[in-house]
Amino acid sequence: MAANFASIPILNYSLLSSPSTRPTFLAQLQHALINVGFLYLAHPPVQPAEFDRLVAYIPQLFALPPAQKDAIHMANSEHFLGYSRLGAEMTKGAVDQREQFDFATPHENTWAEGSPEYLRLWGPSQWPPEDALPGFKETLLAYLAKVEKLSYEFIGLVAEALSLPPDGLNQFYDAPHLMQHRAKIVKYPTLDDVSSDQGVGPHYDAGFLTFLLQASDHPGLQVQNISGQWIDVPPIPHTFVINIGKALEAATQGLARATSHRVLTPAKGSTPRYSVPFFQNIGQNLRLAESVVQFPPEILKLKEQRGELAATDSVNFSEYDRLPSGLVALIGRVKSHPDVAERHYPDLFKQFFPQGLPAHGTAY
Repeated sequence: MAANFASIPILNYSLLSSPSTRPTFLAQLQHALINVGFLYLAHPPVQPAEFDRLVAYIPQLFALPPAQKDAIHMANSEHFLGYSRLGAEMTKGAVDQREQFDFATPHENTWAEGSPEYLRLWGPSQWPPEDALPGFKETLLAYLAKVEKLSYEFIGLVAEALSLPPDGLNQFYDAPHLMQHRAKIVKYPTLDDVSSDQGVGPHYDAGFLTFLLQASDHPGLQVQNISGQWIDVPPIPHTFVINIGKALEAATQGLARATSHRVLTPAKGSTPRYSVPFFQNIGQNLRLAESVVQFPPEILKLKEQRGELAATDSVNFSEYDRLPSGLVALIGRVKSHPDVAERHYPDLFKQFFPQGLPAHGTAY
Protein backbone atom coordinates (compact mmCIF):
# COMPACT_ATOMS: atom_id res chain seq x y z
CA MET A 1 0.00 0.00 0.00
CA ALA A 2 1.43 3.39 -1.00
CA ALA A 3 2.49 5.77 1.79
CA ASN A 4 0.41 8.72 0.63
CA PHE A 5 0.32 12.20 2.18
CA ALA A 6 -2.31 14.91 2.61
CA SER A 7 -0.11 17.64 4.11
CA ILE A 8 3.53 18.68 4.16
CA PRO A 9 5.53 17.74 7.28
CA ILE A 10 6.99 20.53 9.42
CA LEU A 11 10.50 19.83 10.73
CA ASN A 12 11.91 21.94 13.57
CA TYR A 13 15.57 22.76 12.95
CA SER A 14 16.11 23.37 16.68
CA LEU A 15 15.74 19.61 17.29
CA LEU A 16 19.25 19.26 15.89
CA SER A 17 20.76 21.20 18.79
CA SER A 18 20.34 18.34 21.29
CA PRO A 19 21.66 14.76 21.04
CA SER A 20 18.37 13.57 22.55
CA THR A 21 16.16 15.15 19.84
CA ARG A 22 18.45 14.90 16.79
CA PRO A 23 17.30 11.31 16.00
CA THR A 24 13.69 12.58 15.93
CA PHE A 25 14.61 15.18 13.31
CA LEU A 26 16.44 12.61 11.20
CA ALA A 27 13.52 10.17 11.37
CA GLN A 28 11.12 12.91 10.28
CA LEU A 29 13.51 13.89 7.49
CA GLN A 30 13.74 10.29 6.28
CA HIS A 31 9.95 10.12 5.98
CA ALA A 32 9.80 13.46 4.14
CA LEU A 33 12.54 12.45 1.68
CA ILE A 34 11.15 9.03 0.80
CA ASN A 35 7.40 9.53 0.99
CA VAL A 36 6.72 13.25 0.37
CA GLY A 37 9.59 15.04 -1.38
CA PHE A 38 8.65 18.31 0.37
CA LEU A 39 8.97 19.66 3.91
CA TYR A 40 8.81 22.87 5.88
CA LEU A 41 11.94 23.79 7.86
CA ALA A 42 10.90 25.84 10.90
CA HIS A 43 13.36 27.91 12.95
CA PRO A 44 16.12 27.70 10.32
CA PRO A 45 19.52 29.37 10.82
CA VAL A 46 18.29 32.47 8.97
CA GLN A 47 16.92 35.00 11.42
CA PRO A 48 13.41 36.49 10.96
CA ALA A 49 14.98 39.93 10.53
CA GLU A 50 17.13 38.60 7.66
CA PHE A 51 14.06 37.20 5.91
CA ASP A 52 12.17 40.45 6.49
CA ARG A 53 15.01 42.63 5.20
CA LEU A 54 14.98 40.82 1.85
CA VAL A 55 11.19 40.64 1.61
CA ALA A 56 10.93 44.42 2.07
CA TYR A 57 12.91 44.95 -1.14
CA ILE A 58 10.82 42.68 -3.36
CA PRO A 59 7.90 45.04 -4.23
CA GLN A 60 10.47 47.78 -4.88
CA LEU A 61 12.39 45.50 -7.22
CA PHE A 62 9.34 44.84 -9.38
CA ALA A 63 8.35 48.53 -9.22
CA LEU A 64 11.55 49.57 -11.01
CA PRO A 65 10.88 51.42 -14.30
CA PRO A 66 10.63 49.12 -17.33
CA ALA A 67 13.81 50.61 -18.80
CA GLN A 68 15.82 49.66 -15.72
CA LYS A 69 14.42 46.13 -15.76
CA ASP A 70 15.13 45.71 -19.46
CA ALA A 71 18.69 46.97 -18.95
CA ILE A 72 19.35 43.72 -17.07
CA HIS A 73 17.18 41.52 -19.29
CA MET A 74 18.23 37.87 -19.26
CA ALA A 75 19.00 37.96 -22.98
CA ASN A 76 22.07 40.06 -22.12
CA SER A 77 23.57 37.16 -20.12
CA GLU A 78 25.10 33.94 -21.45
CA HIS A 79 24.54 32.68 -17.89
CA PHE A 80 20.73 33.04 -18.12
CA LEU A 81 20.74 35.53 -15.23
CA GLY A 82 18.62 38.68 -15.18
CA TYR A 83 15.07 39.89 -15.76
CA SER A 84 12.25 37.97 -17.49
CA ARG A 85 9.05 39.74 -18.45
CA LEU A 86 5.57 38.55 -17.50
CA GLY A 87 4.36 35.66 -19.64
CA ALA A 88 7.72 34.80 -21.21
CA GLU A 89 7.50 31.07 -20.46
CA MET A 90 5.03 28.25 -21.02
CA THR A 91 4.53 24.98 -19.17
CA LYS A 92 2.55 22.15 -20.76
CA GLY A 93 1.17 24.40 -23.47
CA ALA A 94 -0.07 27.23 -21.21
CA VAL A 95 1.60 30.56 -20.44
CA ASP A 96 3.08 30.95 -16.95
CA GLN A 97 1.77 34.16 -15.39
CA ARG A 98 4.89 35.27 -13.55
CA GLU A 99 7.50 38.00 -13.77
CA GLN A 100 10.94 37.21 -12.37
CA PHE A 101 14.58 38.03 -11.81
CA ASP A 102 17.25 35.29 -11.82
CA PHE A 103 20.30 35.80 -9.59
CA ALA A 104 23.08 33.49 -8.39
CA THR A 105 25.83 33.14 -5.84
CA PRO A 106 29.09 34.84 -6.89
CA HIS A 107 31.09 32.97 -9.54
CA GLU A 108 33.78 33.89 -12.04
CA ASN A 109 33.39 31.90 -15.22
CA THR A 110 36.60 30.29 -16.53
CA TRP A 111 35.22 28.62 -19.66
CA ALA A 112 37.71 28.36 -22.54
CA GLU A 113 37.19 27.57 -26.21
CA GLY A 114 37.05 23.81 -26.69
CA SER A 115 35.58 23.12 -23.25
CA PRO A 116 32.02 21.74 -22.98
CA GLU A 117 29.59 24.51 -23.75
CA TYR A 118 27.56 23.86 -20.61
CA LEU A 119 30.48 25.18 -18.55
CA ARG A 120 29.50 28.66 -19.79
CA LEU A 121 26.24 28.44 -17.86
CA TRP A 122 27.60 29.72 -14.54
CA GLY A 123 28.80 33.30 -14.12
CA PRO A 124 28.08 36.72 -12.61
CA SER A 125 24.59 38.07 -11.99
CA GLN A 126 23.16 41.25 -13.48
CA TRP A 127 22.09 43.82 -10.88
CA PRO A 128 19.86 46.91 -10.90
CA PRO A 129 21.73 50.19 -10.32
CA GLU A 130 22.67 50.69 -6.68
CA ASP A 131 21.10 54.14 -6.58
CA ALA A 132 17.81 52.70 -7.83
CA LEU A 133 17.62 50.13 -5.03
CA PRO A 134 20.18 51.05 -2.34
CA GLY A 135 21.34 48.04 -0.32
CA PHE A 136 19.47 45.44 -2.34
CA LYS A 137 22.54 43.72 -3.81
CA GLU A 138 24.27 43.51 -0.42
CA THR A 139 21.09 42.19 1.23
CA LEU A 140 20.45 39.51 -1.39
CA LEU A 141 24.09 38.35 -1.49
CA ALA A 142 24.12 38.03 2.32
CA TYR A 143 20.89 36.02 2.15
CA LEU A 144 22.20 33.74 -0.61
CA ALA A 145 25.39 33.09 1.37
CA LYS A 146 23.32 32.05 4.39
CA VAL A 147 21.13 29.71 2.36
CA GLU A 148 24.13 28.28 0.51
CA LYS A 149 25.75 27.38 3.84
CA LEU A 150 22.49 25.84 5.07
CA SER A 151 22.12 23.84 1.83
CA TYR A 152 25.48 22.13 2.31
CA GLU A 153 24.69 21.38 5.93
CA PHE A 154 21.27 20.05 4.98
CA ILE A 155 22.61 17.65 2.35
CA GLY A 156 24.69 16.13 5.15
CA LEU A 157 21.47 15.64 7.12
CA VAL A 158 19.87 14.07 4.04
CA ALA A 159 22.77 11.62 3.87
CA GLU A 160 22.38 10.72 7.55
CA ALA A 161 18.62 10.30 7.18
CA LEU A 162 19.27 7.77 4.41
CA SER A 163 21.76 5.84 6.60
CA LEU A 164 24.86 7.19 4.85
CA PRO A 165 27.81 8.92 6.53
CA PRO A 166 27.33 12.73 6.82
CA ASP A 167 29.68 13.17 3.84
CA GLY A 168 27.97 10.39 1.87
CA LEU A 169 26.69 12.76 -0.84
CA ASN A 170 29.67 15.14 -0.96
CA GLN A 171 31.00 13.42 -4.09
CA PHE A 172 28.38 15.27 -6.11
CA TYR A 173 29.92 18.71 -5.48
CA ASP A 174 33.09 20.31 -6.77
CA ALA A 175 35.27 22.46 -4.53
CA PRO A 176 33.23 25.38 -3.14
CA HIS A 177 34.96 27.99 -5.32
CA LEU A 178 33.97 25.99 -8.42
CA MET A 179 30.27 25.79 -7.49
CA GLN A 180 27.39 28.16 -8.18
CA HIS A 181 23.81 28.06 -6.95
CA ARG A 182 20.89 29.97 -8.43
CA ALA A 183 17.88 31.85 -7.12
CA LYS A 184 14.83 33.60 -8.47
CA ILE A 185 12.72 36.43 -7.12
CA VAL A 186 9.24 35.87 -8.54
CA LYS A 187 6.05 37.93 -8.75
CA TYR A 188 2.71 36.29 -9.53
CA PRO A 189 0.17 39.01 -10.45
CA THR A 190 -3.47 38.56 -9.47
CA LEU A 191 -6.31 37.45 -11.74
CA ASP A 192 -7.23 41.13 -11.99
CA ASP A 193 -4.17 41.58 -14.21
CA VAL A 194 -3.72 38.22 -15.96
CA SER A 195 -6.07 35.89 -17.79
CA SER A 196 -5.02 32.52 -16.37
CA ASP A 197 -4.68 30.90 -12.96
CA GLN A 198 -1.41 29.20 -14.01
CA GLY A 199 1.26 31.06 -12.07
CA VAL A 200 3.64 28.32 -13.12
CA GLY A 201 2.52 24.96 -14.41
CA PRO A 202 3.36 21.49 -13.06
CA HIS A 203 7.09 20.83 -13.01
CA TYR A 204 10.03 19.31 -11.17
CA ASP A 205 13.09 21.23 -10.02
CA ALA A 206 16.59 20.37 -11.21
CA GLY A 207 19.60 20.03 -8.92
CA PHE A 208 19.66 18.54 -5.44
CA LEU A 209 17.61 20.75 -3.10
CA THR A 210 15.36 23.81 -3.41
CA PHE A 211 14.95 26.20 -0.48
CA LEU A 212 11.82 28.30 -1.04
CA LEU A 213 10.96 31.46 0.85
CA GLN A 214 7.24 32.15 0.39
CA ALA A 215 7.61 35.91 0.64
CA SER A 216 3.95 36.88 1.00
CA ASP A 217 0.99 35.36 2.81
CA HIS A 218 -0.79 34.06 -0.30
CA PRO A 219 -1.65 30.42 -0.85
CA GLY A 220 -0.94 29.06 -4.31
CA LEU A 221 1.87 26.53 -4.06
CA GLN A 222 0.57 22.98 -4.51
CA VAL A 223 2.33 19.60 -4.66
CA GLN A 224 1.12 16.37 -6.20
CA ASN A 225 0.89 13.44 -3.80
CA ILE A 226 1.53 9.80 -4.54
CA SER A 227 -1.98 9.19 -5.88
CA GLY A 228 -1.85 12.34 -8.05
CA GLN A 229 -3.97 14.69 -5.89
CA TRP A 230 -2.91 18.34 -5.49
CA ILE A 231 -2.06 19.30 -1.88
CA ASP A 232 -1.78 22.92 -0.67
CA VAL A 233 1.48 24.21 0.83
CA PRO A 234 0.32 27.42 2.58
CA PRO A 235 2.94 29.98 3.67
CA ILE A 236 4.28 29.76 7.21
CA PRO A 237 6.23 32.93 8.12
CA HIS A 238 10.02 32.65 8.49
CA THR A 239 10.19 29.04 7.28
CA PHE A 240 11.70 27.42 4.23
CA VAL A 241 9.82 24.99 2.05
CA ILE A 242 12.47 22.46 0.97
CA ASN A 243 11.95 20.05 -1.89
CA ILE A 244 13.92 17.39 -3.72
CA GLY A 245 15.27 18.03 -7.20
CA LYS A 246 15.45 15.50 -10.02
CA ALA A 247 19.23 15.23 -9.69
CA LEU A 248 18.96 14.07 -6.06
CA GLU A 249 16.23 11.63 -7.05
CA ALA A 250 18.53 10.21 -9.74
CA ALA A 251 21.56 10.12 -7.44
CA THR A 252 19.62 8.13 -4.82
CA GLN A 253 18.08 5.72 -7.38
CA GLY A 254 14.63 7.17 -6.66
CA LEU A 255 14.88 6.75 -2.89
CA ALA A 256 14.53 10.48 -2.32
CA ARG A 257 11.64 11.54 -4.53
CA ALA A 258 11.23 14.68 -6.58
CA THR A 259 7.62 15.81 -6.30
CA SER A 260 5.57 17.49 -9.01
CA HIS A 261 4.43 20.99 -8.00
CA ARG A 262 2.78 24.12 -9.39
CA VAL A 263 1.72 27.65 -8.36
CA LEU A 264 -1.77 29.09 -8.82
CA THR A 265 -2.38 32.77 -9.57
CA PRO A 266 -3.64 34.90 -6.64
CA ALA A 267 -7.39 35.58 -6.67
CA LYS A 268 -9.05 38.74 -7.93
CA GLY A 269 -9.08 41.48 -5.34
CA SER A 270 -5.92 40.08 -3.78
CA THR A 271 -2.35 41.35 -4.06
CA PRO A 272 0.59 39.80 -5.94
CA ARG A 273 2.29 36.69 -4.59
CA TYR A 274 6.05 36.83 -4.12
CA SER A 275 8.50 33.98 -3.66
CA VAL A 276 12.26 33.43 -3.55
CA PRO A 277 13.43 29.91 -4.51
CA PHE A 278 17.10 28.97 -4.06
CA PHE A 279 18.27 26.05 -6.22
CA GLN A 280 21.26 24.02 -5.01
CA ASN A 281 23.33 22.73 -7.94
CA ILE A 282 25.78 19.85 -8.21
CA GLY A 283 29.03 19.58 -10.17
CA GLN A 284 28.53 20.30 -13.85
CA ASN A 285 30.61 17.40 -15.20
CA LEU A 286 28.87 14.69 -13.17
CA ARG A 287 27.10 11.85 -14.92
CA LEU A 288 24.69 10.58 -12.29
CA ALA A 289 24.28 7.21 -13.99
CA GLU A 290 27.98 6.60 -13.22
CA SER A 291 27.75 7.81 -9.58
CA VAL A 292 25.76 5.08 -7.88
CA VAL A 293 25.26 5.42 -4.13
CA GLN A 294 24.96 2.16 -2.19
CA PHE A 295 22.23 2.13 0.48
CA PRO A 296 21.61 -0.42 3.24
CA PRO A 297 18.90 -2.98 2.39
CA GLU A 298 16.61 -1.74 5.17
CA ILE A 299 16.57 1.74 3.59
CA LEU A 300 15.85 0.39 0.11
CA LYS A 301 12.95 -1.55 1.60
CA LEU A 302 11.35 1.77 2.62
CA LYS A 303 11.24 2.74 -1.06
CA GLU A 304 9.44 -0.53 -1.84
CA GLN A 305 6.94 0.12 0.96
CA ARG A 306 6.18 3.55 -0.52
CA GLY A 307 4.55 1.84 -3.45
CA GLU A 308 4.26 2.85 -7.06
CA LEU A 309 3.70 6.51 -7.86
CA ALA A 310 0.70 7.55 -9.91
CA ALA A 311 1.39 9.35 -13.17
CA THR A 312 2.17 13.00 -12.40
CA ASP A 313 1.67 16.12 -14.48
CA SER A 314 5.44 16.80 -14.63
CA VAL A 315 8.03 15.20 -16.90
CA ASN A 316 10.87 17.73 -17.15
CA PHE A 317 14.56 17.15 -16.30
CA SER A 318 14.39 13.50 -17.33
CA GLU A 319 17.89 13.43 -18.87
CA TYR A 320 19.96 12.91 -15.70
CA ASP A 321 20.24 9.19 -16.44
CA ARG A 322 22.43 9.77 -19.50
CA LEU A 323 23.86 13.33 -19.75
CA PRO A 324 26.29 15.41 -17.67
CA SER A 325 24.33 17.41 -15.12
CA GLY A 326 25.59 20.71 -16.53
CA LEU A 327 24.23 19.82 -19.96
CA VAL A 328 20.87 18.83 -18.43
CA ALA A 329 20.71 22.27 -16.79
CA LEU A 330 21.71 24.07 -19.98
CA ILE A 331 19.09 22.22 -22.04
CA GLY A 332 16.45 23.24 -19.51
CA ARG A 333 17.53 26.88 -19.79
CA VAL A 334 17.63 26.79 -23.60
CA LYS A 335 14.09 25.42 -23.78
CA SER A 336 12.75 27.88 -21.21
CA HIS A 337 14.54 30.97 -22.58
CA PRO A 338 15.05 30.57 -26.33
CA ASP A 339 15.77 34.28 -26.80
CA VAL A 340 18.87 33.88 -24.61
CA ALA A 341 19.87 30.71 -26.44
CA GLU A 342 19.47 32.32 -29.86
CA ARG A 343 21.95 35.03 -28.88
CA HIS A 344 24.50 33.02 -26.91
CA TYR A 345 24.07 29.33 -27.85
CA PRO A 346 23.08 29.37 -31.55
CA ASP A 347 23.86 25.69 -32.23
CA LEU A 348 21.71 24.45 -29.34
CA PHE A 349 19.04 26.96 -30.30
CA LYS A 350 18.83 25.54 -33.82
CA GLN A 351 18.72 22.00 -32.43
CA PHE A 352 15.69 22.67 -30.24
CA PHE A 353 14.03 25.42 -32.29
CA PRO A 354 14.62 24.57 -35.96
CA GLN A 355 11.64 26.74 -36.96
CA GLY A 356 13.14 29.86 -35.37
CA LEU A 357 12.35 31.88 -32.27
CA PRO A 358 9.01 30.89 -30.70
CA ALA A 359 6.71 33.34 -28.94
CA HIS A 360 7.36 31.66 -25.57
CA GLY A 361 9.93 29.41 -23.99
CA THR A 362 8.69 26.06 -22.81
CA ALA A 363 10.42 23.40 -20.74
CA TYR A 364 8.12 20.62 -22.02
